[in-house]
Amino acid sequence: MKGILYLEDGTIFEGSGFGYLGTSIGELVFNTSMTGYQEILTDPSYAGQIITMTYPLIGNYGTNIEDNESLKVHASGFVVRTFSKAPSNFKSEGSIEDMLIKMKIVGISDVDTRQITKKIRDNGTLKCVISNQDIPIEELDKLVKSYNQPDDWMKKVGTKEKYIIEGEGLNVALIDFGVKQNIIENLKKRGCNITVFPHDAAPEEILSINPDGVLLSNGPGDPKLAKDSIKTAKKLFGKVPMFGICMGHQIIGLALGADTYKMKFGHRGSNHGVYDIERDRAYITSQNHGYAVDPESLTGDMIITHKNLNDNTVEGIKHTKLPVFSVQFHPEGAPGPDDTAYLFDKFIQMMKEEK
Repeated sequence: MKGILYLEDGTIFEGSGFGYLGTSIGELVFNTSMTGYQEILTDPSYAGQIITMTYPLIGNYGTNIEDNESLKVHASGFVVRTFSKAPSNFKSEGSIEDMLIKMKIVGISDVDTRQITKKIRDNGTLKCVISNQDIPIEELDKLVKSYNQPDDWMKKVGTKEKYIIEGEGLNVALIDFGVKQNIIENLKKRGCNITVFPHDAAPEEILSINPDGVLLSNGPGDPKLAKDSIKTAKKLFGKVPMFGICMGHQIIGLALGADTYKMKFGHRGSNHGVYDIERDRAYITSQNHGYAVDPESLTGDMIITHKNLNDNTVEGIKHTKLPVFSVQFHPEGAPGPDDTAYLFDKFIQMMKEEK
C-alpha cells in the first residue's frame, strides 16, 4: 500500500505504507540507533512523536515481549528506509510490522530517511502527518495546520495509581512521568523496595512511606508543564536523597531555580558521547530528549557534572549542599550501553549515607 509523510512546511515524502492502516499526526524526530527499535517504540518518552530511524534496515531481528520498555507503543508513527519482512533471531516472536499492526501504529518505508534527517537538522522538529490511506494532500495539509501539539504528555503516559514492587533493600519512591521498565529493573537488581507514584503525587503522600530516596523518572513533553511535580521536588529537597533521569533531571533543575529550553532537534539515539567531569572520563550514552537545562541559569549551589561531547549541552548536575543529583541521559540504556549504570550505585550509596 502507498504511504505518505506530509510536513507542516508542505514537504512531501512518498513511499510504501506498512503497519496499521491509518493516519496519525505528531512531531517528527529522528533516532540514530542502529538497533533497539522495539525499546524505542515502547519508550513512553516518545509519546506524540513520529520517529524516523536513520539506520537503513529496521526489524531484522524481530520483536519479543521481553524487550518492551512499557506495555504499549507510545510513538505516533514510524518512518524507516527498509524494514525486514522475515526477521531471524532465536528470541523473535514476530515482525516489526506485526507489532505495529497490533499496537495500531502507522508506518511508512521506502523513503529517503537521510533527507528527512537533514530536514529536521536544518529546520528543527516539525509537525507532520503520516498516512497509508488514500487521503488528498489538501486534507493532510488541513490536518497538520489544525494540530496543536500538546507538551504535557507526561500527565498521560505514567501510572494513575500508586503501586509497589517489593524488595528487601532500600525503600525508594519512584515518581512516574513515563518510566522505562529498565529503570525499574536496575533498582530491582539492587534489591530496592519500590513504590511507584503518579506524577502529581503530593509530597506528604511520598514521605508517608518513609522513603530512603526519591527517583524522578524520564518522560515526554515540556518539563515546565509539570508544575505540581516541580513544587513537590522543592518540598522534598533536604528531606530525602533525590536522583533524576531525563525529565526528572529537568524537573530537578527547575525546582532548584534553573531554567530549561526546547532544543532545535534534541538528542535521540544510543551513541551520544558524554563527559563525566568528576570521573574525568567519557562515556557513550543512550539519549531521548528535546529539552535541556540552561547552563547560564544554574545557581552557585548547582554544578555541572556531565557535558555532551557533541554540543556541550548540560548532561548532569548536582547540588553542592543537598543530596541531589541528576543526569539528562539514560544510565539504564535500553537500547544502548549501560556503562553509566554506576549512577544507580551512586544513588544507593547516597541513600545509605543519609539513612
